[in-house]
Amino acid sequence: MRLHETADYPGATPDQVFGIISDDDFRAEVCEKMYATAYEVTVEEDGTGVRIQIDRTMPAEMPDFVKKLTGDTVDVRQVELWGPSAADGSRTGTVKLTIKGQPASMDGTLAIIPTASGSQLVVDGDLKVKIPLIGRKIEPEVAKAVVAAIRVESEAGRARFAAG
Repeated sequence: MRLHETADYPGATPDQVFGIISDDDFRAEVCEKMYATAYEVTVEEDGTGVRIQIDRTMPAEMPDFVKKLTGDTVDVRQVELWGPSAADGSRTGTVKLTIKGQPASMDGTLAIIPTASGSQLVVDGDLKVKIPLIGRKIEPEVAKAVVAAIRVESEAGRARFAAG
């Protein structure tokens, strides 16, 4: 299942947006806002790139037919690999999302681009649940959770910029 989500950051440059999303304290704050019951955030710079890994245990807020497969919680690993910024401040990267112990994952691309009003974070991914017969029925439920996480993060980011 293809996933495409954007998050607008009015008045923020791409460098400012990257500055907050590559801040481990900000990412920990987002985990708390997402009601993660446990989390660990690691941000590592390696020359021109940045690797961000977020491991979090989340309540499985899914329909009952999905909870029967996952249990009450899911352990999610998110790994982002960001390249250097371009001359205009834009930046691209990749993201891999896996649900530990489950046949669900997402591979995608990330971009922070300048816009007329500020910046935009763009997430494009290919979400897969590899369970015969019902995998395609579960994919939209997993996609809802991924989109909700992106929206929580962008709301927290905009709030941080508004607070100065």
